[in-house]
Amino acid sequence: MTNFKYSKAEKLKKETEIALLFEKGKWKTCGNLRIIVLKEKPTIPIDQAKFGVSVSKRYFKKAVHRNRVKRLLREAYRLNKDIFKEAFGEKTFAMLFWVSSEIPAKFQDVEEQFIKLCASQKRQ
Repeated sequence: MTNFKYSKAEKLKKETEIALLFEKGKWKTCGNLRIIVLKEKPTIPIDQAKFGVSVSKRYFKKAVHRNRVKRLLREAYRLNKDIFKEAFGEKTFAMLFWVSSEIPAKFQDVEEQFIKLCASQKRQ
C-alpha cells in the first residue's frame, strides 16, 4: 500500500533549502500550476525529498482564499506522491505555486492539472 502521509520531514521549510531551490532549480508550468524542482546532483546532496506549496498574495488578498488553495495543492501532492516521485525523482526539492487569480472550483481540477504537470515532466 502506498504512503499517503505528508509528514513533517517531507515539508520544505528551511530558508537555506528554499534559497538553494530558487537559486539552482528549474521551472515548469502547466495550466495554473507552476513548479520549481531541484534534483540531487554530486554538487548538491539531497538526502530526502521535500515539497512545499505557495500562493501569492497578489492573486488572493484574503488569507482564507490563499489557505484554501494551499490545502488543495498539498492534497493533490499527498494523493499523487507516487506519480510525482516517478516523474521528478526520489531525491528532490520542489515547490508548487498556483498562478491564477481564480479559486479552483473543485479539487478534481487541481488534481488533474497536477497529474498533467507530472506527466509532461515524465515525457522529457
